This record gives sequence, structure tokens and C-alpha cells, in this order.
Amino acid sequence: MTTVYETMYILRPDLGDEQVVQQIAKYENLIREHGAENIEIQNRGKRRLAYEIQKHRDGVYVQLNYTGPGTVIAIMERAMRLSEEVIRYMTVKQDVHKEKPEEEVVAA
Repeated sequence: MTTVYETMYILRPDLGDEQVVQQIAKYENLIREHGAENIEIQNRGKRRLAYEIQKHRDGVYVQLNYTGPGTVIAIMERAMRLSEEVIRYMTVKQDVHKEKPEEEVVAA
């Protein structure tokens, strides 16, 4: 069964643009290899953190939206946990509601 997920992760601010692109491609390829589809990536750029994380005040935010099996989450988060480039990550399951056609209201 496939589900819609959103993963937001923060990369170290001292990475160069090329290194950021490499990290984004690394995680995209990892989840694609394990069955993820409909992958949308948004590089949100360098932003100020709400609080200091591992002595960093800024971070490069990246958002991944995708569909896939739940097993892909554990694989990707393990890789992120072991990576020195990722300082924080979080994955949430999206609630996708099928829209029902609204009934037409007839003015009397």
C-alpha cells in the first residue's frame, strides 16, 4: 500500500551549493530505489533556525513530498541519522482527503 509522506530535513549551513545538490540527489535516489514515486523536491534555501542545533544557527531546508511504502521511511531516516550533513529531519504522513463534489444549492 502506498501512502503520501512529507519529509523535511535540514542540512549544515556550511555546505556549498554543489554539496547541497548532491545530498538532495542522494536521498531522492535512495527513496526511489525503495519504491517511492511522485517525488517532489523543494529546496527552501538557507534559513535561520529557531534554536541552535549542533552549534549551527542556520540551516539549508529541503522538503520532500512522495508516495511510497512505509518501509522507505526507516531506510531514509537511518541514512539521515548516520549522515554528518543532516542536522535535523522529520517525516509526517499526509492525510489525503478525496474531495466529494459539493451539492449545488438552488436559490429559491
